[in-house]
Amino acid sequence: MFIVLLKFAANRGDAAQFMEGHKAWLKRGFDDGVFLLAGSLPPNQGGGIVAHNTSLAELERRVNEDPFVEKKVVAAEIIELAPSRADQRLSFVLG
Repeated sequence: MFIVLLKFAANRGDAAQFMEGHKAWLKRGFDDGVFLLAGSLPPNQGGGIVAHNTSLAELERRVNEDPFVEKKVVAAEIIELAPSRADQRLSFVLG
């Protein structure tokens, strides 16, 4: 399981220009069963994603295809998490 932090970067002001591509990229991640959750990092710092069912190398490739990352609207950080306990509603993430 992974946590992806997408923090605003140098070209933050260009976000509106690439928003539709970013939304399409997010949709693909959910459609592919890789993204579990996506949302904002308050206050206005960027966004975050919880991902699973992928390898680190594959997730890095996927993240680098985000137009926000490609155009340096955000800087991406991927944190790997090896869950050992979960609420029963999230038991599927334990493998």
